[in-house]
Amino acid sequence: MRIAFVFSGQGAQYVGMGKELYENFHEAKNIFDNANEILKFDLKNLTFNGEVEELNITENTQPAILTTSIAALEVLKSNGIEGEVVAGLSLGEYSALVAAKALSFKEAVELVKKRGKYMQEAVPLGVGAMTAIMGLSIEKIEEALEKSKDKGIVQIANYNTCNQIVIGGEVGAVNFASNLCLEYGAKRAISLKVSGPFHTELLEPASVKLKEEFENIRFNSMKIPVISNVTADVIQKEEDIKDILIKQVKSSVRWRETVEKMLSMGIDTFIEIGPGRTLSSFIKEISRSNKIKVNIFNVEDIKSLNKTLEEVGSLNA
Repeated sequence: MRIAFVFSGQGAQYVGMGKELYENFHEAKNIFDNANEILKFDLKNLTFNGEVEELNITENTQPAILTTSIAALEVLKSNGIEGEVVAGLSLGEYSALVAAKALSFKEAVELVKKRGKYMQEAVPLGVGAMTAIMGLSIEKIEEALEKSKDKGIVQIANYNTCNQIVIGGEVGAVNFASNLCLEYGAKRAISLKVSGPFHTELLEPASVKLKEEFENIRFNSMKIPVISNVTADVIQKEEDIKDILIKQVKSSVRWRETVEKMLSMGIDTFIEIGPGRTLSSFIKEISRSNKIKVNIFNVEDIKSLNKTLEEVGSLNA
């Protein structure tokens, strides 16, 4: 069995995530308590008991998801399960870098809080939008985007699967392109509840501010391979990480290719770590379209942890 750990991105958050792990495992408790101390605010209470509107503020969402993910990772590792390659969707790439020992948890949680703030500030509320286009070829989507350019900035933000592509940009252009996609035969066009047009050129101001933050960060050598969203390939050396993360906020997330890269490396078991099962559903679709059978598990609470431990144990037996 060859295991990859994959880490949740923004949008997977919910109030109460990580609480069971915190209450039952000292490894998880330590991570949440450390996050509170590092950030100098009660992230733990916000994550476990806060108002959903406050948790959904990007500046809060990002450290909350990263903390929940690393808490779950530590519990999983304490039970003897290790991944041999890691990746994460957008924000989840920071969790992957922590898992690979390229970045400390302290540095990561401080960085993603600032990253969330900069992404939030880059585009005023109401100016940008993101829409998931379901069941339309990339060629047709690109044609729709080309015809929408005179309405404003609009581009592909996420290549999630063959059947789900997310477009983002200025509201008018995104809406126009979405309607064109429906005319071209898309099954659905779903507006996403996000605070900005992430992974588009409109996020350039956030990219510039992140560059300044990275001046003070020194990345360590990666203990296991990390697949980048920007390149859909293994990050070759730690000096490359900084440029990749600076580009990442304004570049398309190449998730389908990221999963296909792991499949080509012989990965046959994926464990999604952190809130939700969004990545699991993407991996299921991507592996099926590549006619490759894989095992997919997740760890976000005690039930999913126990199921993963039991089934990975039986596969190893």
